[in-house]
Amino acid sequence: MLPRRLELAGGSGPQLAAVAAEIRALAEHPAGLAESVREIFEAVRGRGDDAVKELNRRFDGSEGQTGLKVEPGELAAQLDALDQDVRAGLELAVANVGRVASAELRETVVVDMPEGHRIELDQFPVGRAGVYVPGGRAAYPSTVVMCCVPARAAGVERIAVATPPGPGGRGNAVVLAACAMCGVDEVYLMGGAQAIAALACGTESVPQVDVVVGPGNAYVQEAKRQAVGLVGIDGIEGPSEVVIVADEDADPHVVALDLGAQAEHGPDSLVALISPSPELLDAVAAEAKSFRESRPTVSEAPLALVCVPDLRAGVALADAIAPEHLELACSEAEALAREVRRAGCVFLGHAGGAAFGDYVAGSNHVLPTGGAARFSGPLGATTFLRRQALVSLPESAARALAPKLGAVARAEGYPVHAESAEARLDSGTAG
Repeated sequence: MLPRRLELAGGSGPQLAAVAAEIRALAEHPAGLAESVREIFEAVRGRGDDAVKELNRRFDGSEGQTGLKVEPGELAAQLDALDQDVRAGLELAVANVGRVASAELRETVVVDMPEGHRIELDQFPVGRAGVYVPGGRAAYPSTVVMCCVPARAAGVERIAVATPPGPGGRGNAVVLAACAMCGVDEVYLMGGAQAIAALACGTESVPQVDVVVGPGNAYVQEAKRQAVGLVGIDGIEGPSEVVIVADEDADPHVVALDLGAQAEHGPDSLVALISPSPELLDAVAAEAKSFRESRPTVSEAPLALVCVPDLRAGVALADAIAPEHLELACSEAEALAREVRRAGCVFLGHAGGAAFGDYVAGSNHVLPTGGAARFSGPLGATTFLRRQALVSLPESAARALAPKLGAVARAEGYPVHAESAEARLDSGTAG
């Protein structure tokens, strides 16, 4: 990590916004991103499987890949061969994520209206869900769990996972084992924007899905953005982010590890420490510099070290950033958490590292990034549900509603809307 010192002198709205923007600007963003992804979509839409395999070879080095789909027998074999400690960890994640996902689901909402009619709001699962599981710097069996367990809890009929192929066009063994553990119906070896395009548009061997979910790099997230309208998406989730608000009692080594854990995802990660303690900021900076030698998986992501007047100013700055992960590593964490309104997931206290949420705590690690926590939240069972309203309108309610409907409709310039309601009363067909 590459430490950068910043300071928040006051706590006004413009100052908070300016420092938050400065912190966000430290993260890398590829040039020409939207146009590159647009070209990938056009290639996949026009040439289907051939374009996906060609792009796999270009971006993932998957020479030797023939088909895109993984046979079910290979998934089962990889699960049987899985290291028992890894299997136990994934099974714990499945259980805890499943408990939280099931708790999200609710019964049909029925509202009896004063005019005598009834509105029922129900939720139905989508038919096909596409899940993107990243590759590249690492393998992510945990993402299989985070996406597929809530989809199953919601009642999705078929789940299709897309994950990048490795050398020789083969999938990562642990990812494939996790797919078998979670009962995934289809697995396709394809990565990056081309995977999102294939799921969203459909190809000869990849049926189109209804919703695409999952984290990924800037190209994956831009592809999801461009897929809106073809399919639904969960949100924009990636590159990774963590902001830590810490007091003078925080352990610099532990704080540095928490920052480094998210920097493992790549140099475009956003990692920031906010504290009123200059001594803590200095100590964490020294720890972060030592990671170049001691922890080679930690990328040289820019690390923002921000000195603030007090913890409340720190929380206000974190709220202005709207990060994916927010850690409150301080003794006042419970009280300060009540002031947080914009974060994907908040971890309380000195023991509350974001890594627990990434794996086994039960919260979901597919979270909004890039400031999207201002309007979005974690992936969950409701991500895979669509709402539907049922209106029961007896004649008495129609008679009560029609005159007011008519007045508003005619004011909008839609007289036939008014006539359509009033005609039912005139003809005696209401009810």
